[in-house]
Amino acid sequence: MQPVTLRTDRLELSAVTADDVDAIFRACQDPDIQRYTTVPSPYERTHAVDFVARATEWWESGSEATWAVRADGVLTGVVGLHRLGGGDAELGYWMSSDHRGQGFLTEAAAAVIDWGFVADGLGLARIQWRAVVGNVPSARAARALGFHFEGTQRAALRNGSGTRADGWVAGLLPSDDRAPQPWPVLDA
Repeated sequence: MQPVTLRTDRLELSAVTADDVDAIFRACQDPDIQRYTTVPSPYERTHAVDFVARATEWWESGSEATWAVRADGVLTGVVGLHRLGGGDAELGYWMSSDHRGQGFLTEAAAAVIDWGFVADGLGLARIQWRAVVGNVPSARAARALGFHFEGTQRAALRNGSGTRADGWVAGLLPSDDRAPQPWPVLDA
């Protein structure tokens, strides 16, 4: 599979490149990214170099589609569809701390979801979202994207240091209304 570039009103989503290594390295120093994602902890520059190389391989093999999210040419985060196969994928993302709260994440993720569902994209039947219990900002973004909360899985997720945590799970189908849905863990 060849990398696909997606555009929104404010963003360009394109393949990560060697030019992104330093920005990825800086962003992944954020303790929340290390806690709530699968990036290694501590995060070293070599991890960013390896990530760029692996993201290129994922596109080539068709196993994952990973984009750098750029606003005015500046890397603001990364979003991807992971574990592609059988008509399913998992949405994953992180946003650098200095670019949060500007709507970039939901704007980028919506473009990725749209591409994942359309026939001339991946034609997926389902996209799943998972996050460590307590990752409220990620859950708010998933709810805003229209994901339906499906429950909590015990010890289902592992972060980059190998620590297991309970995980929230939600799903989205192409036919779903994309309006924010009730989420018991956010609405309580």
